[in-house]
Amino acid sequence: MSASSQVVLITGASTGIGAALAQALADRTPKIQLILTARNIAKLDLVANGARQAGAEVLTIATDMAQPDQVKALAKTAIDKFGRVDVLVNNAGYGQMGPIELIPIEAVQRQFQVNVIGAIGLIQALTPVMRDQGGGKIINVSSLGGRIAFPFCGLYSASKFALESLSDSLRRELEPFNIRVSVIEPGPVSTDFFEVVEREVDTTIPEGKNTPYRAAFENLDNLDKLTRSQAWSSERVAAVIVKAIMAKYPRPRYVAATAGGFLLFMMTKVLPTWIVDRFWQKFYGIDRVAKEWKNRQRQPLL
Repeated sequence: MSASSQVVLITGASTGIGAALAQALADRTPKIQLILTARNIAKLDLVANGARQAGAEVLTIATDMAQPDQVKALAKTAIDKFGRVDVLVNNAGYGQMGPIELIPIEAVQRQFQVNVIGAIGLIQALTPVMRDQGGGKIINVSSLGGRIAFPFCGLYSASKFALESLSDSLRRELEPFNIRVSVIEPGPVSTDFFEVVEREVDTTIPEGKNTPYRAAFENLDNLDKLTRSQAWSSERVAAVIVKAIMAKYPRPRYVAATAGGFLLFMMTKVLPTWIVDRFWQKFYGIDRVAKEWKNRQRQPLL
């Protein structure tokens, strides 16, 4: 199909990468048909208005990806409206940070519901449609954290590792039906990611700074500053996703980060594990946790 006649469903489209992708597709292919979904319908409508001004036909659907019934309803509404979906972009997701020891099970469940299970629900609902229409594309937005596990980001990394392996399996299973599966791996992005992280931490681990991990919790305030110089704009990441959408034979993976390929090569293929461990422990403030804990153990008992 020509790009202008394609139907593209984007989750997490109210802000950040999803919003930038919707606008980029509308600007490039004015008659494209977009299905935009997120929880915040007011923000979603603002994105939709921008895409409509560029000539796109847009359907907005408020959806909480943590709710399986809403995910099923989203897929049904999309098919009822357009009769097909040519590209599914699983972009919805957020980061739950903190030591695995302290994160409540309810927060663990929601992390996987939004980042993984919601995506699976859409994939299961739309794969038969893509197969019957002769093909399609599934693009899962992962992260460098889906290839390298960061301390204090264990749940987020686990959810993205899951999305990576899921994509590998899907790519091999769905190729006979001309359904192409790709993964996008952004590094730091100039979005509200860390604002969401701080809200999640305050909600799920309010006692964090009164635990043995206090130093690492205090370091969270610096992570945004540490990564800001290397952060890509949402528009730049969106351009990579557009490339995958427009490619006849998209690559299995697209790294969307400055020197991201080199970082992955060094961290996963070259450097010894203990060096990689020490690097990320220092970056995330775990080295301070170790220092404080040793000092505490040296203190005499009264």
